[in-house]
Amino acid sequence: MSTQPQPILLGAGLGLKPAHYEDARIARMPGLWFEVHPENYMVDGGPRLAWLETIRAHHPISLHGVALSLAAAAPPDETHLLRLKTLAQRVQPALVSEHLAWSAWRGHYLPDLLPFPRTHEALARITANIERTQEVLGRPIAIENPAHYLTIEGHDWSETDFLRELCQRTGCGLLLDVNNVYVSARNVGVDAHAYIDAVPADRIMEIHLAGHSLDAGTSPALVIDSHDAAIDDAVWALYRHVIERVGPRPTLIERDDNIPAFDVLCGERGVAQALLDGAARYGRDGSRTENEVGA
Repeated sequence: MSTQPQPILLGAGLGLKPAHYEDARIARMPGLWFEVHPENYMVDGGPRLAWLETIRAHHPISLHGVALSLAAAAPPDETHLLRLKTLAQRVQPALVSEHLAWSAWRGHYLPDLLPFPRTHEALARITANIERTQEVLGRPIAIENPAHYLTIEGHDWSETDFLRELCQRTGCGLLLDVNNVYVSARNVGVDAHAYIDAVPADRIMEIHLAGHSLDAGTSPALVIDSHDAAIDDAVWALYRHVIERVGPRPTLIERDDNIPAFDVLCGERGVAQALLDGAARYGRDGSRTENEVGA
């Protein structure tokens, strides 16, 4: 069984796409890391896994899951968990994360990350599912805040309090998706700055930045967390607010559709890296800070 990896420095990273494998292999930017969906690599061999092994020889890898369905009314699938464990032992990821959502129900699998009422019952269920996941993996994971498209009734907890309580009960960390905060603010009236200020800073293990789009078929138009465009100026402004509050954290540039050339993504990464470098040089208390997470 693998042991806890040693700390390393992570800066701004990129989602690893097959079209960019060769660019990623030869890239040597300080602080660069790559994130993948483990579901695409939980195999015994083949070209994708070989490429991942090649790239992780030079850059840290993060595993960002989309299929554990932690908010479902059932434990995580044991076969899936064991395959995830095998992959994690093989590539020794710097970070492992999942979504605060559900996507499976009684053997049916849905291609979406679905919301739920934040009840006391849900808190107990998700706590157990996170604890089981961390038990199998032998390490803490980070939980990502969701994007919201409609208001759901029946909550016992605010979202930030729910996340804080999950962290306290399980020892997990948080993946703060800044674009999700912006999308939720636009769609259901969440106060984006208040949300960021309420998130427990010491639990943030990773930050995500992404582009979004408008659904012109709705009135008013929904903002969709589409990951198919450049990062909006408003999201960059929220990111600056995050960094000013919590200091530097490993930050991922997400792009899953309309994928541009590698150097275009590196340009966005460069903006995030410059902000992280500035925060590292001039910490919130004026002292030098470092951005360490498990390798």
